[in-house]
Amino acid sequence: MTVTTSGLTRAAGVAAVVAGLLFITVQIKHPHLDVDFITTTEWKVRQSMKVVMAVLSLAGITGMYLSQVRQAGVLGLLGYLLFGAGYLVMLGVEVVGLVVLPSIAHTSPGYVSDVLAVATGGHATGDVGLMQAVNLASAVTYLGGGLVFGIALFRAGVLARWAAAVLAGGTLATVLIPLLPQVNQRLFAVPTGVALIGLGHSLWRAQRTALPGVTDPRLDPVAAA
Repeated sequence: MTVTTSGLTRAAGVAAVVAGLLFITVQIKHPHLDVDFITTTEWKVRQSMKVVMAVLSLAGITGMYLSQVRQAGVLGLLGYLLFGAGYLVMLGVEVVGLVVLPSIAHTSPGYVSDVLAVATGGHATGDVGLMQAVNLASAVTYLGGGLVFGIALFRAGVLARWAAAVLAGGTLATVLIPLLPQVNQRLFAVPTGVALIGLGHSLWRAQRTALPGVTDPRLDPVAAA
């Protein structure tokens, strides 16, 4: 099997689409987070989906950035690094939720409850150690990275601009979660999921429709240089 730049780029597009679908699907009828729930099979399934989503999202945005390095410029690099860091931190948090929390739910229920409270924007009654800082880092990098990366993609004009705008606006909208307690916070994940699907499809389609042996210079940083 021959590995090509266009093939990897198409794969990144597919990864982004699947990540967006998983991000939306995992929010559907998501039960309330508590100690009892995280010991169930449903928790393991949902957490596994989140882990896969984070990995695929990272692959997807990497393909998006590398396909338009010159057009995205410094803003694109900054956005990619922030957003990529956000997904890396998110991956770590979801792995902890999948592997660690269920194993200590019965022996340290208070700690687990506090970690879940912090993860959903609440306040811990006890000491959760560095998990507080990790969740803060995840929120800042995800929000800031999504906003900056979305703006950079919109300015570059290589991929679907509507999807880039939704990415920027959707991630920024998450700051409203504490201000709108009556709104299900999981609804705020939908715009980002839709944006990943749109951007991923745009990336895949641009490579798929290119003429054989010819690469669109907008999608090739080497040719664009």
